[in-house]
Amino acid sequence: MDIARCLTTIDLLCTRDLHPEHGRTDAGTSGPGYLVAVLQTSGEFWEDDGTERDETAAQYEHDRDGLAERLTARWGAPQIFSLASLFDRIMADEDIPEPWALLSNHVPDLHLWRLPETERWLALGVSQWDKELPFQLIAVITDVDPP
Repeated sequence: MDIARCLTTIDLLCTRDLHPEHGRTDAGTSGPGYLVAVLQTSGEFWEDDGTERDETAAQYEHDRDGLAERLTARWGAPQIFSLASLFDRIMADEDIPEPWALLSNHVPDLHLWRLPETERWLALGVSQWDKELPFQLIAVITDVDPP
């Protein structure tokens, strides 16, 4: 992982305007009140017996934690925010705001900071939509409070 590049991307996200509509950006996706940037993407696991997938999962968590250490030096310790209960609440027909509802489909937990002197949150997580698909290290900037 290129930690300097990831930190630069996060710094840019922190200063960008949040888009009023859903769409693509140069770093990922956006929607009303949030930006999601893909910092790193692994290969796919279609032919894997599970070994490479497990090793990649561990590496992506390690990369997230390393980046979180740098951000902790800036903003203090993050909250660790599990998204599992949000997914359950969505399945029970509760209306969960974005980006939290979308994230609960593919990110188990987030490292979450309230950015000083703003109404924004920064979240770091490891995403995987399905066991054969790539892992992604993502950063999310949002002005939507976690539910």
